[in-house]
Amino acid sequence: MFLGLSTLIAVIALHATTDLIGALERRFYDFASTSTSRQPSSQLAVIAIDAQSIASIGRWPWPPDIQARMIERLAAVKAKSIVYTDFVFEPESDRGLRFIRDIKTVLAVAAEAGSAPSVAHAQLTQLVAEAEVALDTDARLVRSFRSAANVVIPPSNSVAGQQTGEALPTAAAGVGPLNLVPDVDGVVRQVPLLLIDANKTPPSMALLAVATGLHLTAADIKLNPGASVQIGTLRVKTDSAGRMLPQFYKGRQGKPAFAVDSFDDVLTGKIPASRYADKIVVIGVTAAGVGTPFAVPGLPALSSAEAMAHITSSILNGHGFVQPVWALWVTLAALLLVGVYLMVLLPRLPSSAAATLTLLLLIALLGAEFGLLTGATLWLNMVLPTALLLIGHLAFMSKRVLLNKVDSAKSAETLAETDRMMGLALQGQGQLDMAFERFRRAPMGDALMGDLYALALDFERRRQFNTAEAVYQHMAAYNQDYKDLKSKLSPVVPLSEAVKTDLLGRYQVARELGKGAMGVVYLGKDPKIGRIVAIKTMALSEEFAGRALVDARERFFREAETAGRLQHQNIVTIFDAGEDHGLAYIAMEFLKGKDLTCFCTTEQLLPVPVVLSIVARVAEALGYAHGLHVVHRDIKPANIMFDLESDTVKVTDFGIARITDSSRTKTGLVLGTPSFMSPEQLAGKKVDGRSDLYSLGVTLFQLLTGVLPFRGDSMAELMQKIASDDAPDIRSIRPELPQNLASLVTRSLSKRPEARHQDGGQFASDLRAVLSGGTAIDLEI
Repeated sequence: MFLGLSTLIAVIALHATTDLIGALERRFYDFASTSTSRQPSSQLAVIAIDAQSIASIGRWPWPPDIQARMIERLAAVKAKSIVYTDFVFEPESDRGLRFIRDIKTVLAVAAEAGSAPSVAHAQLTQLVAEAEVALDTDARLVRSFRSAANVVIPPSNSVAGQQTGEALPTAAAGVGPLNLVPDVDGVVRQVPLLLIDANKTPPSMALLAVATGLHLTAADIKLNPGASVQIGTLRVKTDSAGRMLPQFYKGRQGKPAFAVDSFDDVLTGKIPASRYADKIVVIGVTAAGVGTPFAVPGLPALSSAEAMAHITSSILNGHGFVQPVWALWVTLAALLLVGVYLMVLLPRLPSSAAATLTLLLLIALLGAEFGLLTGATLWLNMVLPTALLLIGHLAFMSKRVLLNKVDSAKSAETLAETDRMMGLALQGQGQLDMAFERFRRAPMGDALMGDLYALALDFERRRQFNTAEAVYQHMAAYNQDYKDLKSKLSPVVPLSEAVKTDLLGRYQVARELGKGAMGVVYLGKDPKIGRIVAIKTMALSEEFAGRALVDARERFFREAETAGRLQHQNIVTIFDAGEDHGLAYIAMEFLKGKDLTCFCTTEQLLPVPVVLSIVARVAEALGYAHGLHVVHRDIKPANIMFDLESDTVKVTDFGIARITDSSRTKTGLVLGTPSFMSPEQLAGKKVDGRSDLYSLGVTLFQLLTGVLPFRGDSMAELMQKIASDDAPDIRSIRPELPQNLASLVTRSLSKRPEARHQDGGQFASDLRAVLSGGTAIDLEI
């Protein structure tokens, strides 16, 4: 029972402190929700602002008359609704428009003065009016909005036409946000349709698209708290906060769920506009480098227009998933049921019956979640109880195996003692050969070695030297240094053939771990205290000669002394340094985990809170080192070790650090890795701790975005960019990151040291302020 309760507490703690079980739950939801046979609505069509359209029409955003022509074409065939997920309006005014309006004013003044209008005057007035209409493209766009009466746009494009004095949102049938909210892993699964404070927050774009298609308005949309969102007579199931988990449809036969037509093909008539009659038409950017793709269940990169089509189809067809209010209670009940099973029933079952019942329960839990998702569109979290069931079962089985091994060991120990006692009894009776056979069955140990030595002496007394030698050989296989065993075996086992242990100084070398910046790295052991260490080496005598060798040796041990002064929980500990036959070495703490280089690609990025926590601890470690006048000079992901399992962070390789007192600092020497060096370090100037914080800022940039802030085809180009170019805003790469984090990164990459954080503690404090002050949308991505 205790083991079951301990497992329950451990799994709950694991779920509360890590995202491991949550990540598994989301993966299972993605698999189950995309395993349905549901088909998308035929009332949806997607028109893409793709690379072909941009190449044909011109750079995006396009002039107002281009947008107006598309809206007029779709309105002419009576499209139900026209939805722009990416609508950027740049007011445009023809140079001649001002002169036309001046002529119009003059004609109006002349008419007011009482002059009799001539036929020419009337024709000129009409011509001026027609020219004004033709040249005022802003007004044409507003007219197309009003004429169509079914255009929906996002709220960020509420821009007033400069010539018309009218706001596009006023002319649009609806203005609503996309509300594509990514989870902690960056995948969009839920969409807030209508927030609780509906009086202040507009309905989502998907709701407005459906409402407009049904010839309704935003006033016809209301929230039934905890149950649904209602559009006229259409009810859409939501959770208590008005959120829906839309169905993201799988493609069929290698084709996407929704056919995507090119904007240019529709505008030029290659695709007839009649194709969009009586349909909700979604228009958005799909061109690479212009639009922002979204990851959704089953689809790693979906444009905003295609995502909107999936969401709108889910609303129309009633295909959305929901997590009801009572879902939490069901999960807790399942957790309690599994806990009772582990504490009460499992310990009483035989191993085979326990395995069968556990498997049936596991299938029942996951099957229930899968069935409810695919059949009833309900999401009940069953991965947590399943994880408890699996971990608990493995814990009980491990305990049984361990107990069986202990019993077996006790039996073996009893049998060994029996063999030893029988051997002693036979030896006492003078049956030496039979005694030797019994002793050979028993495991070797210090007590048995004494018995065998006495037996060998008995054989010698009987002048049975060959048998005595066989006993000594048997003993030597266990410990050839026992008493005078070597002298007794010297004719048989020459000293030159004795087993030798590889040593480096006093350390026993086990194996090579890899190549480091200083040379080969070995795994070793301190035989005095049994401590496992990592040993970094440098063959100084092979690299240097004469005075250079003396200087290199002094520098090596000076750096070892410098690093050895650093005693911090986030800095690797240096235990010892020495030299053995020209091979200099440093013995240091052996670290688990791996360096951060594997988390510096867009496919392997760590969650943002984890990145901020790691960098904050590195900043504190650097702050400590800088307080002791030690500058690392080579901060980069490869020199930061991270163990995900224990959440341990260690800064390594202070191998090029130097004491930065003014009396001992030399300028003009560039050390470090170019992509991570500060401008002053590249210039060969005197550097201090702020240079390390710049390198840490580059590391933070790469861990957040998967790319370096500065890149070049040559070393000269890279150095020029680091020295003079401003670092890009991280939000230009990941727009979902919060502004306060982007500002912090920008500050850390300032060209001027005085504009950066002045110490590591301040840097760490600001990082933790961002971490504690961010919202779920800002940081858990």
